[in-house]
Amino acid sequence: MRKRWWLRRPLGHPLARARTSGAARRGVGDTGPGLARTIALTVSTVAVLAGCYSSDRPAGVAEPPPELESFEVVSDGHPLTVWARVPAEPEQILLLLHGRTWSILPDFDLSTGGQPSLMEFLAREGVAVYGLDARGYGATPRDETGWLEPDRMALDVRAVLTWLRGRHADAAPPVIMGWSYGSAVGHLAAQRWPELVSGVSLYGYFKDPASQYPTSESPGEAPRSPTTREGALSDFITPGSIDSTDIEGFVRAALEADPVRVDIRNGHQLNALSPDSLSVPTQIMQGELDPIAPTSVQDRLFSGLSTAHKEWIVLPGCDHAAHLERCKERFESALLRFVKEVG
Repeated sequence: MRKRWWLRRPLGHPLARARTSGAARRGVGDTGPGLARTIALTVSTVAVLAGCYSSDRPAGVAEPPPELESFEVVSDGHPLTVWARVPAEPEQILLLLHGRTWSILPDFDLSTGGQPSLMEFLAREGVAVYGLDARGYGATPRDETGWLEPDRMALDVRAVLTWLRGRHADAAPPVIMGWSYGSAVGHLAAQRWPELVSGVSLYGYFKDPASQYPTSESPGEAPRSPTTREGALSDFITPGSIDSTDIEGFVRAALEADPVRVDIRNGHQLNALSPDSLSVPTQIMQGELDPIAPTSVQDRLFSGLSTAHKEWIVLPGCDHAAHLERCKERFESALLRFVKEVG
């Protein structure tokens, strides 16, 4: 068990819209349940190696990242868009789950002022990185109900995990990293189908294990309200944690990718989350100043985990969008190390 505080090294990164030209869409059929796999839960220290560069490439010029691709995975008859950057010989598999309001590309595939996006960074380090646009988000359409709910999201994650096991049959099961609402969905999927994952990273986790959401009646028609500039700004809370030009880049990308807010119902389904039912290796990542994921919640989550292979990392001086703020480099390093260790 370990809780880590990282030394602050301020880093600013202007954001730019991820380029998706040349993305290849491929289709696959319905996926069934994955084969069970026994996971050895061992705690070890793994050195993270630097990215490789071509021997005939000029010094200081990085190898270009793998091309951004999109795939279609069908879950109970509904098409899901999965974005990916996959190196030629991947060493680990990672599935990213986005937050409540914005989809995969604005959340995780934004270039930052001459430095790679999170997906580019991980792919350059040998990780096959995938990101699921949940129903109604980004390039995935809503289903006929117009609504999304936690249990449905978890089942869709299971479908993608099963597809990934078939696509990378010789690799260890994928690691999940979920941000904000995605952390709860990732927890739910890893709790229910631990044989499909090698570990889970819970970032910006908001569901207090000590509280329960009230059961509510199913609402009527989904309102489909437009997303707003104010909503895109809301994740950047701490003054000075990110440059204003970086924020404007994120706002533009987010509103372009997700012009309509996804409607979620039956939040009480998250009451099924139980830290003591999470048996896979688990990483918790928290922005020090994040009011959505306060320390008290992370403490109860960490203390209640049944796995002994667990760690809690605090990113100082940052808040809910730490991976886009001055903590970007530390966030990427911590996530990569965990994926290399358990995946």
